[in-house]
Amino acid sequence: MKLKQALAGVAALASFSAAHAQSANTFYVTTGWFRFMPQDTSDPLKILSAGGTPVNMAVPNTGASIGSADTLGVSLGYYITDHFATEAELGIPPKFDISGGGSFSSFGKVGTAKLWSPALLFKYYFNSPDAKFRPYLGVGVTYAWFTDAKITNGAFEQGVLGGPTSVSTDRSWAPVFNLGFNYNFTKHWFAGFSLSYIPINVTATYTTTLNNQFGTQRVAESKIHLNPLVTYLKVGYNF
Repeated sequence: MKLKQALAGVAALASFSAAHAQSANTFYVTTGWFRFMPQDTSDPLKILSAGGTPVNMAVPNTGASIGSADTLGVSLGYYITDHFATEAELGIPPKFDISGGGSFSSFGKVGTAKLWSPALLFKYYFNSPDAKFRPYLGVGVTYAWFTDAKITNGAFEQGVLGGPTSVSTDRSWAPVFNLGFNYNFTKHWFAGFSLSYIPINVTATYTTTLNNQFGTQRVAESKIHLNPLVTYLKVGYNF
């Protein structure tokens, strides 16, 4: 009887040690490299007011564009079932270069800003939990905002905006559409790649103190349709 109990215990231990790491009730963490690639277009610069008087006039053939940026990221996830998982993605805010568009393109880079865009995703994993290759589809939501937005081009600030200018941006919720795969090297270690698309807009407001003796303010805004593609190359660990 003792022999049978011992064998049963060994079998149970072996079963436990061979448990699938990407199965229900499993936590995981990843780290890697995010690349943000805006597929941007923009509306013309719009003068909202001057000296407190409403203007609401668009400046034809003007615009802005945002370049690509890279940053270090992390994610924390949990397998709700063998196939469904929820995951939070975070990263160090990447710094973007902002360039003039249309008739402003001759100014080149006109400013910079940092983007915060934490996301919550829900993913469906294909194949069995013990498969080496596990592709997935995901959908989720992100809350995005910019910080440290500023004009860095003096010629643009003085020649176009008319004087010292402060910049502020709005905050937006947006959906996230995601696909990718994980490749499992061991029970715990894996690598992966994902691609996300985020349809999102941002409105930047420029408040300028005009260069005159009265210090009159002019307020303008530009709306940029960012719509970035975001890649994430990662390594991860299942607990």
